[in-house]
Amino acid sequence: MNNIIHKLEKKFGKYAINNLSLILVLLQAVGNVINAIDPSLLNYISLNPYAILHGQIWRLVTWVIIPMSVGGNIFLTLIMLYVFYSFGSNLERAMGVFRYNLYLFSGMLFTALGAFFMLCYMYIFQFEMVATAELAQLAFGILGMYFSTFYVYMSIFLAMAIFIPDMTIMLMFILPIKMKFLAIIYAFILLLSLLQGNVYSRIVIIASLLNVMLLFLSSRNVKHLAPKQVVRRKSFQHELKKAKAVSTVHKSGRHKCAICGVTEADEPEREFRYCSKCDGHYQYCDRHIYTHAHVKDGKVV
Repeated sequence: MNNIIHKLEKKFGKYAINNLSLILVLLQAVGNVINAIDPSLLNYISLNPYAILHGQIWRLVTWVIIPMSVGGNIFLTLIMLYVFYSFGSNLERAMGVFRYNLYLFSGMLFTALGAFFMLCYMYIFQFEMVATAELAQLAFGILGMYFSTFYVYMSIFLAMAIFIPDMTIMLMFILPIKMKFLAIIYAFILLLSLLQGNVYSRIVIIASLLNVMLLFLSSRNVKHLAPKQVVRRKSFQHELKKAKAVSTVHKSGRHKCAICGVTEADEPEREFRYCSKCDGHYQYCDRHIYTHAHVKDGKVV
């Protein structure tokens, strides 16, 4: 699995979105503004599989701005968004931009597939609720609001436990706790939600957390990061401005990253280095110098 992601990153890494957490937080802000103006407008952008199959394909994208807690406490929503942005930014530095993009977008994709699974479930086991077009529109209009990015965003806790298990945070700004223990608490809460929720909420939770399983399978051979390493990566750009990078000009006259293929001509602000742990002359840009899989005896390990 890790090799597959490595190949995908090499081919598509240059298209990865930097600061994805900030973009998603801003989209959530738009959703909350819409909710404050007229909550009924959210019905036109929700992840309604019945409406999507009847031509409203924009819902495949617009549902990501549905507020994480429609009608909920705005203060708690702001706290959740701050936590997501703060943790997400750390996770992006630890995983690398491409893998972080893949993690969140796969969570959204699985959530969308979960909505269509729910549609199939309704027609097979609860057909009386969707027997007519009017009933189907009503049922899926209501159930579509179950699908938001809440569980995708909150899965950040589980992802950080995989990549940065020993990172310590101050819970409630008072109690120090490591990410792996915080993830255990969150996993327990999810388990309670699965046991106590209805079939629809269970579909939402399971679908939106399949990306955690994908991340786990793809990171079994990835070395866990210590908090100091995350800080080191965070200051990497700053350090490069003070020290001369150890690199060699690519044979075409440009530096070139072995992962994403970006050159100094594509992005002049990029810095490039060789990896001392890779066999051969492999250069990496500052996005991938710490996150790439090493090459040993001609194989990616």
